[in-house]
Amino acid sequence: MADSHYLDNEEKSVVIVMTSGPSTPHRCATPFYIGAILASMDSDVHIFFTMEGVMLAKKGVAENLAAMKDGKTILEFIRDAKVAGVKLHLCKPAMPGYELDVSDIIAEIDEVSNAGALADLILSSDKSMYF
Repeated sequence: MADSHYLDNEEKSVVIVMTSGPSTPHRCATPFYIGAILASMDSDVHIFFTMEGVMLAKKGVAENLAAMKDGKTILEFIRDAKVAGVKLHLCKPAMPGYELDVSDIIAEIDEVSNAGALADLILSSDKSMYF
């Protein structure tokens, strides 16, 4: 294990690629929880919803979905991440496949982005995670 502590680490940007969605609710809370922790540690954190993950940005989905029985809703985890400073991106090319329109999107989304924006985030971030 490294002797350095996170405060000594110069790497401060993270992108989390969120591909999990309503069909795997047990995978949907952790990315926002980790994102919130990292943002609270002064990291620049972006979560990019793509593939089935775009469905979490649809109004009515995340507010009715929980990772575990009687647990917080995914929307609550999303809001916690936003409060901590996480920036949320929604993959524009994935939206038509899930019949998702901009008017269907939750207010918490910061930006509807193209695949080039995702590529740029991955290449410019110190770390990337995939869920």
